[in-house]
Amino acid sequence: MTLVVSRLARYPVKSCRGAGVTEARVEPWGLAGDRRWMVTEPDGTFVTARALPRLLLVHPEPDGQGLVLHGPGAAPLPVPVPDGGPLVDVVVWRDRVKATYAGDAAAAWLTELLGRPLQLVHLDDPRRRPVDPEFGAAGDTVSFADGYPLLLTTDGSLAALNELIAAGPNPGEGPVPMTRFRPSVVVAGSAPWAEDGWTALRIGEARFRVVKPCGRCVVTTLDPDTAERGREPLATLARHRRIGKKAVFGTNLVPDTPGVTIRVGDEVEPLE
Repeated sequence: MTLVVSRLARYPVKSCRGAGVTEARVEPWGLAGDRRWMVTEPDGTFVTARALPRLLLVHPEPDGQGLVLHGPGAAPLPVPVPDGGPLVDVVVWRDRVKATYAGDAAAAWLTELLGRPLQLVHLDDPRRRPVDPEFGAAGDTVSFADGYPLLLTTDGSLAALNELIAAGPNPGEGPVPMTRFRPSVVVAGSAPWAEDGWTALRIGEARFRVVKPCGRCVVTTLDPDTAERGREPLATLARHRRIGKKAVFGTNLVPDTPGVTIRVGDEVEPLE
C-alpha cells in the first residue's frame, strides 16, 4: 500500500495551539515557522502546557511580519519578529541558548491572560541549539521543539491506540484525536506501529533520518480545545507502548535534505 502524508502541522509558539498547513519548507531545525517562539518565566526558564495547561488555548497566527496572539477573552495582539532586540538567556530542558526578547507588550498580554509573570522570546538563530548528540549527528540543530526537528506519527497507529483505549479501563476518554500528539507530519497507509522499524524516510523529495521513538508526557492527556486533563492516552500507552521508562507514540526525524518543500499528499517511502 502506498504511504502518503495525510497532515502537516506547525506550532509557531512552543506549547501553544498549532495549525494544519498544506505544504511546508523543511529547514535544518524543523518545518519553516515551527516552534521559533517560546513562552518563558521572567528569568528565561521555558514554560509549557505540562505545568500551565492554558497555554494550549493561546492561538498564535503567523501574519507575515511575526505573529498575532489570540486567546480567550483577550484582544488580539500583533507581535512583530524582533529586529535587533536584546538577546536573553533562555533554558529549554538542559539547553541554555540565546534568544530575542519579544517586547513588553507580549509579556503583559501573556501575563494578564495566564495569570502569572511571563514573557515571549524568539529564536532568531536556530543554529545555536544542537540536537542531543546521543541520537543526532554533528551539526544537527533544533528550534524550540523538545528535542528534534520533526515528529512523525501515523494514522494506523492512532487507530490501534484508540482500539486499546476502547478496550481498557477508561473507554469514555477515547477516541483521542491526533492533535493530542502535536506531530509535524502524519502518514496514512501504514500498518499500526510500522514506524518502529523505520530508520530513514523519503517524504516527497526530502529525506530524513529516523532517530528515536518519541517519549510522551502529560500534555497528551490535555484536551487541546479546553485544556482539561484526563488519563488517556498516556495510561494506555504506559501499559502497551513502553520502551524503557518512556511511554512512546510517534518517532523523531532529522532532515538530511533541508530546503525541500513537502506537501500533504506526498508519497512516503521507508528507506534502508
